[in-house]
Amino acid sequence: MGVKDIEAAITQLSLKDVAKLANWLTDYQAELWDRQIEEDLAAGRLDALLAEVEKEHTAGLTQPL
Repeated sequence: MGVKDIEAAITQLSLKDVAKLANWLTDYQAELWDRQIEEDLAAGRLDALLAEVEKEHTAGLTQPL
């Protein structure tokens, strides 16, 4: 099944089911993003950025949220 098939199927859904699908997609995208962050952290791809953030925090350049 391709994207066009999925799009066609979505147009056949009720408003309630479209809302459920939209919520599910939002949650799924967040899950994928979290996985990507974890993979990037494990691979060390964020080390330079984290070091920069730590340096700025130590220098007192950050503010509490």
